[in-house]
Amino acid sequence: MVRSITGSTLRRRGLGWAGTTTTAALAVLAMTAATAGCKVQPADSASAAPPAPPRATTADDAKPVASQPASPDASPSSSPKADATPTPKPDPQGTTLMASGAEGKQVRELQARLRQIGHFDRSPTGYYGTVTVAAVQSFQGKRGLSRTGRTDTLTWQKLLGMTHEPTAAELNPPTALPVTKPDKRCMTGRVLCISKNSRTLSWMIDGRLVSSMDVRFGSQYTPTREGTFSVYWKSRHHVSTIYHSAMPYAMFFSGGQAVHYSADFAARGYSGASHGCVNVRDEGKIASLFAQVQTGDKVVVYG
Repeated sequence: MVRSITGSTLRRRGLGWAGTTTTAALAVLAMTAATAGCKVQPADSASAAPPAPPRATTADDAKPVASQPASPDASPSSSPKADATPTPKPDPQGTTLMASGAEGKQVRELQARLRQIGHFDRSPTGYYGTVTVAAVQSFQGKRGLSRTGRTDTLTWQKLLGMTHEPTAAELNPPTALPVTKPDKRCMTGRVLCISKNSRTLSWMIDGRLVSSMDVRFGSQYTPTREGTFSVYWKSRHHVSTIYHSAMPYAMFFSGGQAVHYSADFAARGYSGASHGCVNVRDEGKIASLFAQVQTGDKVVVYG
């Protein structure tokens, strides 16, 4: 039982009425807590703490045994990963050995081998231009390869297996077309004998054929002049002041018209034309010719 505390008793202990009221209130709270069997929490803790989640059963620590499954986004295994740089796949046809713009002996061999099996319809020039690209594409298409126009290791190996090693004549034929009988003006002296009909240039000394090569002429709007002329100027690294195009090994014979090497002729063949000059497409041959021809040598251009 709770013993009654009278005012006289409190006064004897030296407590005022305010203390009496406070003490009594605390006594009531203590009695209530004891009878309820729970702890008293501070007044602000109940409002601050969030309500406990529902649970099917309880464990010793009062946490739910069966908790809510974690969000898939929070799973470590599903966390976003940085995109790795993709590893480039190797070309199934191998490394490129030759491609457009290449020059040299291997290009000449490529052209000679393609010509052996009907994919290159002219004499080898040693320059990898659009005609060679088309020839390689034709070969690749017939063999079930990607038609890249580039000569890769697989294309080259297949071509080697189907052809023989080119002879000297196959690598360096005199001309693509037969050389016609020279004009009578070409039979004496040192002469550059140039035939428009056969599209050939023959270097002749006293009626003897020294060398011959394929040539290309001007279009109908810029025709190559016909007649008898002489070389009046040689320019090894000449560049046209009118068209700003390269004219290597230039040998001028009539105004601005000259015999010279043409990379465009080597690349495109007879699908193009000059601005009046006599284009040579074999650089090796005209380099040798340039070294032999002298200022004053005759030039004969005829139909």
